[in-house]
Amino acid sequence: MTLKIAIDPDSAAAPYEQLRTQLSDQARSGALPVGHRLPTVRGLAEDLGLAANTVAKAYRALEADGVIETRGRNGTFVAAAGDAAARRAATAAQVYAGEARRLGLSRADALSLARDAVRAAYEE
Repeated sequence: MTLKIAIDPDSAAAPYEQLRTQLSDQARSGALPVGHRLPTVRGLAEDLGLAANTVAKAYRALEADGVIETRGRNGTFVAAAGDAAARRAATAAQVYAGEARRLGLSRADALSLARDAVRAAYEE
């Protein structure tokens, strides 16, 4: 998945604000799913032709808003929105998706198994 970010140099909005707004909108709409790993500050700055400090400022604002989370050396990811239960469920879903992929399951098979598990849990 590639980010779809367009910085308009003629906009009245500062480049960091344009970046912050676009990433926030994409994360909140689901276009960037929870757990999606974002590019490094330097990598995104290079891709967009911006200064690294500009991207870092946008990332800091997004983190303060709860839109993204930095996991140390592991990188920066789209955060789970909502309450703690939703965050825990999103984390569990990420773990499941990673494990299913490592096991070589197709996307369809992984989704089918997850649907069956949810169906069974709610029928109890």
